[in-house]
Amino acid sequence: MKHGGVFEDADFAGRISGIEAKTAEPGFWNDSDAAEKTMTSLKSLKNRYEPWKTLRSEAVDLQTLFELAVEAKDESEGAGIEKTLKDLTARYEKQNIFELMAGEMDKNGCFLTVHSGAGGTEACDWSQMLYRMYLRWAEQKGFSAEEVDRQEAEGGIKSATCKVEGDFAYGYLKGESGIHRLVRISPFDANARRHTSFASVYIFPIIDDTIEVDIKPEDLRVDTYRSGGAGGQHVNKTDSAVRFTHLPTGIVVACQNERSQIKNRAIAMSMLKARLYEYYRQEKEKENAKFSQEKKDISWGNQIRSYVFQPYTMVKDYRTKVEKGNIQAVMDGDIDPFIEEYLRFVWRTGEQV
Repeated sequence: MKHGGVFEDADFAGRISGIEAKTAEPGFWNDSDAAEKTMTSLKSLKNRYEPWKTLRSEAVDLQTLFELAVEAKDESEGAGIEKTLKDLTARYEKQNIFELMAGEMDKNGCFLTVHSGAGGTEACDWSQMLYRMYLRWAEQKGFSAEEVDRQEAEGGIKSATCKVEGDFAYGYLKGESGIHRLVRISPFDANARRHTSFASVYIFPIIDDTIEVDIKPEDLRVDTYRSGGAGGQHVNKTDSAVRFTHLPTGIVVACQNERSQIKNRAIAMSMLKARLYEYYRQEKEKENAKFSQEKKDISWGNQIRSYVFQPYTMVKDYRTKVEKGNIQAVMDGDIDPFIEEYLRFVWRTGEQV
């Protein structure tokens, strides 16, 4: 059975059986770290495989019921069959989204960063609204979202980064990278004029221990400073915040969330490895002229989505043409229609835009 072009029923069943056999071997739990990773992998495979197995079984049962009803010319079952079919179809569509996330890093968590664009207070407010939208979405998905860095600004935030953990968090969010445009009557304008603001979103995956990213000590500049955010007297009175600058690429990451500089260093290093992984991956794909050009030209003229509050309400994705009129629902985290259609678009076309 194939779904979304990547799911193989027998392959998954075989992999699950193989791992289950491994967990039954003597001494499996002697290395607790390795055992935990194996159990996590097994759980992930089962979570992906078993819903398809259930759907297939229920579809076969429904087909049998339909054939019996047709043979007996019994129309009384029609409404129930139609209702069950709609339920199966909805569950199929939901489960099929996972099969569109087959990239090496798609199953991982991710870091999400929002930066304000030009526009001062207006843009900082928009960045804060956008950041809140993603936090609400993560909460609704049952993902954890831990803030690791924030730069406050008048009216909102200049930038903020959070670590989103949950199965396929990166797979879901990777298409959100780009420029997001807001059109509204500014609450900061005494003349109630319409303003356009921009914010950029960048998504990069959390790198697990199986992926090696080489970082030479001489290529790294480390700065420590006092946190500028909330966190109590200890956070604000000691140099616990950490900033890493990778000199060859110019990539900068920072973490100021934890009381301990050691913990902040660990989180910052995790972020840096993730950023470098994405950087080197994109470098390898530069032969794809369209992809590299799109990534190179992420600028204020290349927004991926517009959020219009006035003179009408509409959220429109320029890549997939998906539109939603209920802008308040979107700002409260209802962005799955945009995310899912982007995944379908990439699978159909093979293009990441």
